[in-house]
Amino acid sequence: MVHRKEISSNLFAKGVLCLLVLLIPGLAVAADDDSTTLSTLASKLPSWAPKLLGAQATGIYQYMPTFNNPYEGSKSLTYDSGLGRQLTQTYGVYFGSQLTDYLQAYLDVEMFRGKGISEGLGLGGYTNGDVIRAGPANLGEDPYLARLYLRYLIPLSEETEIAERGMDQLPSREPTSKIEIKAGKMAPTDNMDWNRYANNQRTQFFNYAFLFNTAWDYASDTRGYSYGISVAVVHPSWRLAWGSYMTPTTSNGYYMDKQIYRARGDNIELTLRPNEFGTVISFLAYLNWGRMGDYGEALALAKATSTTPDVHANEKPGHIKYGFGINLEQPLADNGETGLFARAGWSDGHTSAWSYTEVDQHLSAGLQVSGVHWRRTEDRFGIGYSIQGLSVPHRDYLAAGGIGMLIGDGNLNYGNEQIFEVYYRIQLGRFVQLTPDFQYIWNPGFNRDRGPVTVYGLRLRIYL
Repeated sequence: MVHRKEISSNLFAKGVLCLLVLLIPGLAVAADDDSTTLSTLASKLPSWAPKLLGAQATGIYQYMPTFNNPYEGSKSLTYDSGLGRQLTQTYGVYFGSQLTDYLQAYLDVEMFRGKGISEGLGLGGYTNGDVIRAGPANLGEDPYLARLYLRYLIPLSEETEIAERGMDQLPSREPTSKIEIKAGKMAPTDNMDWNRYANNQRTQFFNYAFLFNTAWDYASDTRGYSYGISVAVVHPSWRLAWGSYMTPTTSNGYYMDKQIYRARGDNIELTLRPNEFGTVISFLAYLNWGRMGDYGEALALAKATSTTPDVHANEKPGHIKYGFGINLEQPLADNGETGLFARAGWSDGHTSAWSYTEVDQHLSAGLQVSGVHWRRTEDRFGIGYSIQGLSVPHRDYLAAGGIGMLIGDGNLNYGNEQIFEVYYRIQLGRFVQLTPDFQYIWNPGFNRDRGPVTVYGLRLRIYL
């Protein structure tokens, strides 16, 4: 029999060690195979000892010259007051712990500094994916808990494969077929809408339009995180995943709605690997419940009272939003490091944008090319083009002078927002990357009266 006192002592010891690892990063490190010293150090600690999986610091400078700007609303893209030149900084440390053979824990701490051009406002496809979206929470610049969740695996096969070390992946061997369960604080995008060539603003494209399906209004706070659970059945040729996450109490807010029976985001995704050429195609569907406003109701009330419509004024529990997405990646050469990507997405567009960005229709495609072709093996070149649109009620609301979550010029001459982006990522040694970037945007904020806009960017990333 194990006495309660012994259990308490063991838990206390684990808690103290966890605290030491957080206070002294590097006490235990999940090392690469060629790092003998770190591997030796890690082998002397209990298997459940937290390990440092990675750390990174990323700076993104962007410059937006003046552009055609005949009028502005409270959420227009603007270069005034120095907002056309901005530097953002993100810092992160990432830990993991192998608690049992099949149970893992992950903890990520991050910090964000800066505002981004136009303070994150005025675009459906915003130019810097690292920018904390402008919300009502007045978030500070102190370190914050980004992720804290458990991951449990149920093996469905004896065959295993190598899981390489990553910022949220302990190095190990895992069953090729399994059930994966996650619960805790995480980003819904950790589990769905993956794409090898367009998914990471710190190593690939900068713009929202090439990170995820922008018509997927995934449930999250203003930093992109939520509390929830996901379950995935994984097979070598397919994956079926479901996830349910809390939504914020206000549009683009920080505090989550605890009434999950009527305020949450449910998602399901089927991913197929149909051939030996590495093709991956995913089908996503989502349904959000929450305190969202309705564009039609806002327009009707404004007409009846001869006022400007305000979708936030009719926010109430029970409104829903739903949508769909398709996601394709196609390796072409260089062990998959050269390949094509494409996404398409649609949402019903009747209720207000709530968590991600203000887009109801999305289409994007592009190419990544490995630098191996010009003797720069670790360099990457990327080029992408995206078209984004709004639903008819959403257009009518903005045209009547309404202000949305991230956009609102006080008027609207509607046109699809179009984004072209090209980047070149230069690998400088093992731990440093430098990435020049260029973006050209037609109809910013879906308004033909504004723009076009050019944005020049430079990203420096240092990582372990």
